[in-house]
Amino acid sequence: MSTYETSRWHSARLQCEATLSRWGHAGQPVLIFPTAGGDADEIDRFLLIRVLSPLLEAGRIRVYSCDSVGGSAWFDKQTSPEHRMWMQHQYHQYVKHEVAPAIRTDCRSGDVGIWAAGASIGAFHAAAVVCRFPDIFHKALALSGTFNIMKWCERSEPTDYFRVSSPLHFVPTLSGRHLDVLRTRYIHFATGEGKWEDIDESFRLAHVLGEKGIPNYVESWGKDWDHDWVTWRAMVPKILAQWTE
Repeated sequence: MSTYETSRWHSARLQCEATLSRWGHAGQPVLIFPTAGGDADEIDRFLLIRVLSPLLEAGRIRVYSCDSVGGSAWFDKQTSPEHRMWMQHQYHQYVKHEVAPAIRTDCRSGDVGIWAAGASIGAFHAAAVVCRFPDIFHKALALSGTFNIMKWCERSEPTDYFRVSSPLHFVPTLSGRHLDVLRTRYIHFATGEGKWEDIDESFRLAHVLGEKGIPNYVESWGKDWDHDWVTWRAMVPKILAQWTE
């Protein structure tokens, strides 16, 4: 039977309260990032948890989600572009040092590999944490992704904080053990080509990954699928079911 739990704590890295929610009781841990500005329970309100219930109840996956503090920062025009880029880096550090350990504790495994998933800017975070922390995150499912998020910033050049947070910027610089480990991971891009979709965003990052020998695949669902929860509710259970067969 699927279970739900939530916890909340003050994150010094984010300088705010942050929530981590969990659905399921056993199986592969999957961290699903919200869309921009979404909270930890967004995937429940938009019925993604409902369509994942067969996998959850079968104990094939357990799903986690955290507030999109990093995503919402990009649309807070009351802060400076430099602060937004700093917050992006802090958000990933929060995921690495706070969220991932909490997931591993919940799974009673100090080294379980976590999968990441997300749609829109959530896809950016999913791909980024695998690329940044491949020792922790082993797969990413990046749905309808937006990866060139500098377009939301009133600056032509990224700061160092953003450069290390954006796969388009830092993956070409990787070498050594980090790259060796990342080459054993996998990033799957799934996207429609209907309204509000831009498959070129996925191909752009896929090309950067491919140039460094990092396994990835771009899956197009065609022009009948829009940038919308209807699409993502179809994609996520289908692909996660294939991955956990």
